[in-house]
Amino acid sequence: MDDTTGTLDEALERIHVSGPERDGWLSNHAPMAVEALVRHGQASAVHRWLDRYGPKLEEMPVTGAPVTARNWHEALGDPRRVADWTAYFERETARAPWRDVLAAWWPRLLPGIPAGATHPVIRVGHSVRTLLTGEETAPRVRELAHALGYWAARHQPLPALTPLGPAPSAAAALDLVPLVPDRSGGIRERFAQLTGFPEWPARPGRGPAAHPGQGPAAPEPAGPEPAGPEPASAEAARSALRELVRASTHRYATHAHGEPIMLVHAATAPNAVLRTLPALPRELWAPSLRAAWAASAAVTAAYAPREAAPVPASAGAGTDAGELFARAAAHGDDHTIKFTDTALDVGDALAFSAARRAIELNPPVF
Repeated sequence: MDDTTGTLDEALERIHVSGPERDGWLSNHAPMAVEALVRHGQASAVHRWLDRYGPKLEEMPVTGAPVTARNWHEALGDPRRVADWTAYFERETARAPWRDVLAAWWPRLLPGIPAGATHPVIRVGHSVRTLLTGEETAPRVRELAHALGYWAARHQPLPALTPLGPAPSAAAALDLVPLVPDRSGGIRERFAQLTGFPEWPARPGRGPAAHPGQGPAAPEPAGPEPAGPEPASAEAARSALRELVRASTHRYATHAHGEPIMLVHAATAPNAVLRTLPALPRELWAPSLRAAWAASAAVTAAYAPREAAPVPASAGAGTDAGELFARAAAHGDDHTIKFTDTALDVGDALAFSAARRAIELNPPVF
């Protein structure tokens, strides 16, 4: 739904004077949260929410040496160059259609999808959704430039991973993800411990995966990419990605107690990729699925609890989508707003229950 109030463009203009991070490396969630608020009929709450969130933000860092078509490899993954990257993408989106810029850079950035705890790709997903469904205004195109610049500056591939055998479904694959052994550090230290993920979707002719504690059902040599699917078509990749978003959203209902803020990203990161697919060439859909699975599995490995909680009794309760999102908006927490936005995309009772779980577990802002 397009924003006829002008609130989104006003909010983005307020946000774009700030950098993508604060306090060293915490992500600026404002552009993602305000996009979700406007989309779900809460435009009147946007500026009040920004008034509360804005003081946390820091100014955009100063630019240094320009990023160019010749030197971008040197600047990739250098967070000190975030302003240079943002300026580069502002120039690129000014001289070429935003879809062309996105299509050129998506495969370059995709291997670094864990960057910034997956926040850059999530920010891209919110931006692309707005551009696909509404007017392509200057602040909205600029938001895509800021999102891509953030991703390029924080670009961070996962370590080489070993396929651990096939899983029959996305839900089963998430259940079989081995948890990292040392949880004393932050997300970068946890990601560094990753060694392998279940293979999903399973390739034809492969049996079910073994439990991680029993070893893989059919060991394979390590490769440069995480275990990934070989979908028969772009549509199969999109269907599998929808399954992953649904499974990871449902899983939050029973596993959020492990780390209710960080586990949000196991669902919102693949959903950001799903939202971006319509703007991409179809040949990029299968690699997008592989990257989305890696991101969701990595967050699960880093933060999921060892034991599930019972499915909440509220899972079968009927809830109006508008009422549920209004509760998230009134709660005010940025992660809760974004997760509820994803739960509404999934749209079933267990997804709504997962959103209610986020509202219960995450600290309210208002």
